Amino acid sequence: MNPFLGAAITTNEENYRKFTFANIAESEFKTTRQGGWVAMVQHYFISAWIPDASSDNTYSLRKLGANDLYLLGFTGKVNEVAAGQQGSFSANFYAGPKDTKKLESISPHLELTVDYGWLWWLSKPLFVVMKFIHDLVGNWGLAIIGLIVLIKAIFFKLSATSYKSMAKMRKLAPKLAEMKERYGEDRQKFSQEMMKLYKTEKVNPFGGCLPLLIQMPVFLAFYYVLMESVELRHAPFVGWITDLSVKDPYFVLPIIYGITMWFMQKLNPQPTDPMQARIMQMLPIVFTVMFLWFPAGMVLYWVTNNLLSIAQQYVITKQIDNADTSK
Repeated sequence: MNPFLGAAITTNEENYRKFTFANIAESEFKTTRQGGWVAMVQHYFISAWIPDASSDNTYSLRKLGANDLYLLGFTGKVNEVAAGQQGSFSANFYAGPKDTKKLESISPHLELTVDYGWLWWLSKPLFVVMKFIHDLVGNWGLAIIGLIVLIKAIFFKLSATSYKSMAKMRKLAPKLAEMKERYGEDRQKFSQEMMKLYKTEKVNPFGGCLPLLIQMPVFLAFYYVLMESVELRHAPFVGWITDLSVKDPYFVLPIIYGITMWFMQKLNPQPTDPMQARIMQMLPIVFTVMFLWFPAGMVLYWVTNNLLSIAQQYVITKQIDNADTSK
């Protein structure tokens, strides 16, 4: 996880344009527009110059000499003050958290520094709903759980279709393993017989994938919400988790995640290829280790999603098993 660190600016062509330090070192950037702003962006905070919205300004981003020093600034029009007269020049400067509501009130498009990426059109409403839940329950951890429950409820029917397909594929696993042993290295014959089996049993091997792919943008957008939300910084959840923006100090959530991932694998159809099966068996361990350093809020998000998925998939699998037994 590497949140963006660098410069950002609004131009006539783009409401929000980012520059890494490498970009600025490669070539100086200049643009002129009315109003506007230029900002230094970090994970949860920004510092930004915001000149008067009615003034014309030239913005520049450049590296100073051979040192790692960078100048992000603007110059306004020339103002002459006659001898004996007075003049005034002013601009606003903001340094603080990336609070969407506050940034919106300061200058147009400054709230885009809360960078949700290309899924901003999904992330923004998700954040609004999560904040609404937080206002009701008063806990950001519970707000994350509440939003996941809401998302799973919306996609309940779609998920059910996917889990039904997976349950049917799981029942075919013994037959597929037998066919693989029968045809050995004859991959073409095995593929032909496998497709015949799918057709006979009326099973679509891709039926479990499509519903999950449709849901993926929503969960990815929620991931960006959790990564960018300064509200989670120093936000407690329960007991030992006193900050949802940093790792679980006792690694309880990552371990729970690994256990839930293992259970999910048991409910899914097992690969017929032994090597692929061994790799799949290793994944819960790999992801658990990887999630040890993830912010607790993100791991909570995945744990909640897995638990709800396991519950729904277990019920559907049991229903299909019972239906076949009663025939």
